[in-house]
Amino acid sequence: MANAISQLAPKIQVQLVDLVPTDYVGTLEKHGIDLALVPKTDFPAWIDYLPAFRSTFVTIACAGHPRLERAKVKPGDVIPIDLFCDLGHVVFSPEGKLKAMGDAALARVGRERRAVMTMPVFGGVCNAVAGSDLVVLVPEQLARKVASRLELAIYDPPMPINPALICMVWHKRNTTDPTHLAARNRAEAPLIAECQRRSR
Repeated sequence: MANAISQLAPKIQVQLVDLVPTDYVGTLEKHGIDLALVPKTDFPAWIDYLPAFRSTFVTIACAGHPRLERAKVKPGDVIPIDLFCDLGHVVFSPEGKLKAMGDAALARVGRERRAVMTMPVFGGVCNAVAGSDLVVLVPEQLARKVASRLELAIYDPPMPINPALICMVWHKRNTTDPTHLAARNRAEAPLIAECQRRSR
């Protein structure tokens, strides 16, 4: 991404920031963020948005994970729910919370998992799993991007998790700005292409 941006707009300045999940839109307003990708919610009137893609969730673990191998669970398989709940889980949480959407999905089937670590960024959770016997639920698009590089295996979780609709959002004051519109169009094209590719 960095190389593509530098070629398309060599003088542009890009600042990537973490948005707190409980206050996406507040952070967008306070910090003057131009464009963000966030899960669909009831956005306030001053926000404009476009649906970008739907994100399903998968479980990742280090390749050759000892307990999964002993249970004869192969990459691409569904992890049996008893084993899934007993494994140590990393939880993606910028606020350090031990429960997230995976826990809500488990609660709907009357189960709980064993959260042993939280991390505030997705890159951190992937690296933590790569070097340990922990597992983590992540968006499938992310898992497929990092699996080969980090020697991770991808599995299906044992409980249904509703896919998240990810939206591109911005302040309405930028809707007709030519530079902002060009940036949105550049960002939207690969997202649409990825969605079309995955729907085949």
